[in-house]
Amino acid sequence: MQRPTPTQSEIQLNSDDFIVSKTGLDGRIIYGNKIFIKMSGYDEKELLYAEHSILRHPDMPKIIFKLLWDRIRNKQEIFAYVKNLTKNGSFYWVYANVTATLDINNSIRDFHSVRRKPSAKAMAVIPDLYAQLLSAERSSGIDASAKLLDKILTEKGVDYDGFVLSLQQ
Repeated sequence: MQRPTPTQSEIQLNSDDFIVSKTGLDGRIIYGNKIFIKMSGYDEKELLYAEHSILRHPDMPKIIFKLLWDRIRNKQEIFAYVKNLTKNGSFYWVYANVTATLDINNSIRDFHSVRRKPSAKAMAVIPDLYAQLLSAERSSGIDASAKLLDKILTEKGVDYDGFVLSLQQ
């Protein structure tokens, strides 16, 4: 499937919308609620069993996804701000909570994500932060982006979780 060309057209979630999806261990979508399907612009048949990265916007720094995958593979939850790309090239921002679903043997069965509208406070900060991280990645790789994120968090005197949660309150 050809990736859409990003546009400057933004779609906004309503404050009471909740996007829910599940992916298998391979990152392929195995469930999406109606709002997930609607926001993506894809038909359900196009989304099911597609890689979740089908929605990855090129403005997203890789370091955020590395942090996300490192956490959930270690059975830890994560909150993150994500810019998604729709089928027609529009975008939408979400505040995501991603967790691993465990089976009775405490093994990871799949991954579950619940997303909602990010706060105005977050949207005043995150796009510029992500642009800085992406610039560092493009010039010097993902390690440079990780170092920059650590430097910014250290200067703010918070860890990643504290920073992200403070922006949503």
